[in-house]
Amino acid sequence: MATAIKIELISASICNRCGDARKRLQSLMDELDDDRIQYREIDVLEELDYVVSLGVLTTPAIAIDGELVFTAMPSLRRLGDELQKRLGSK
Repeated sequence: MATAIKIELISASICNRCGDARKRLQSLMDELDDDRIQYREIDVLEELDYVVSLGVLTTPAIAIDGELVFTAMPSLRRLGDELQKRLGSK
């Protein structure tokens, strides 16, 4: 079985952009429909130590495999390309 990648959306409940990012990211996950992608949402206030360890300064942010990759919500194309690249290399 191929190795999974872990994508994490770091958000805050008071962040207006985070709701939009959540919807866009879920749409992309549905489109890719790849069981090798593990997705979870992280509330910055609930996991502050972890978020700080990643270097997150603003929300929304996206970490992939425990590494901060996007400090803002990228275009779906850019995010999709990044995920496809990582899936192809595993």
